[in-house]
Amino acid sequence: MFALTAALCIGSLGANAQVKEDFVTSPNAQPGKQYPMVNSDRCVRVKVNAPEAKSVKLDIGGVRYDLVKGEDGQWIGESAPQDEGFHYYQLVIDGGNVPDPSSLYYYGTSRWGSGIDVPAADQDFYQLKNVPQGQIRELYYWSEYNETMRHCYVYTPYDYDYNLTKRYPVLYLQHGGGEDEHGWAQQGKTGIILDNLIAEGKALPFIVVMDNGTWTSFKRADGSSLNMGPRRQGAGMNLPEDWTEGFRNTLIQDIVPMIDRNFRTIADKDHRALAGLSMGGMETKEIGLRRPDVFGWLGIFSGGTISKEEADAAAGFRKNNRLTFVSYGSREVEGGRQGGDPKVLTDELNASGTKAVYYVSDQTAHEWQTWRRSLYQFAQLLWK
Repeated sequence: MFALTAALCIGSLGANAQVKEDFVTSPNAQPGKQYPMVNSDRCVRVKVNAPEAKSVKLDIGGVRYDLVKGEDGQWIGESAPQDEGFHYYQLVIDGGNVPDPSSLYYYGTSRWGSGIDVPAADQDFYQLKNVPQGQIRELYYWSEYNETMRHCYVYTPYDYDYNLTKRYPVLYLQHGGGEDEHGWAQQGKTGIILDNLIAEGKALPFIVVMDNGTWTSFKRADGSSLNMGPRRQGAGMNLPEDWTEGFRNTLIQDIVPMIDRNFRTIADKDHRALAGLSMGGMETKEIGLRRPDVFGWLGIFSGGTISKEEADAAAGFRKNNRLTFVSYGSREVEGGRQGGDPKVLTDELNASGTKAVYYVSDQTAHEWQTWRRSLYQFAQLLWK
């Protein structure tokens, strides 16, 4: 049994390589569970009880790996080495895609499923430490624009409940496609990253609001569906014209006023930022160009960039924008990007008089490690 399962990882490392049998239980395992596991070569090992199954595979990183069935009905096996950071994964049992019953669950790829963190060389910045801890609060609120109850998470820094006269800037932080408001609070480790930065004196304390920006969840101002009407191409997606209208109206008419009513915010555009990853980065760009009077700081993570021409054409953008931060994983920009080199475009924007910063996450792709690093870098620039 051991030789068969070890061969899966050995094969991925080369014919003469030996798998390191130093697997440890992942912190993403459910309490009391031994699996999933990760070794120092970044291979992921899973084990599942499926005695009646004919075939079981581990699906991770876009590749499926066959598991081996033991006499006890347990299936076990490993992946090839994975990139550092967080990955969604699933099991494929007789052709059916199911979560691993031993892992914690995360909302991504438009459903609740399994996820695992592969240890990273720079993971110290998102590790839980004995530093003053902020809070992530869960809020339900009524949306007048959508005429429905909605849900969000709000991070408040450590001193929020101790210094009752202090007011704080706010970052509105958006998830990617197929994810929701849970993403930044869980997969993104937002609270831990900010607690560590603030404790080290690298970032100023501020509030973070994490809401659901999935564009199909909203209506248009005239009540029509966002799935109907004219469409345009954008970032490889066939999107409705003004596809951010529903979320933009909800954000500006409902979410921002609700946060300003319920928290001690500094309620002006110079102390209000908008950022997001992938789809959330695309929303940040669209909304930021349309409403620079509301959001003075923008963070676009793997979601495009703002060109000099776009900044010139957007009324009030040059006057109001304090910073545009653009980031990608290095593997996202290898070989170029459709619509122009983001570094060149960002450098041109900066040279034209609007402060812009470009950041590349080394050896990562369109994934949470890129976006954790992006938040870490962006947070150190805010309000300065």
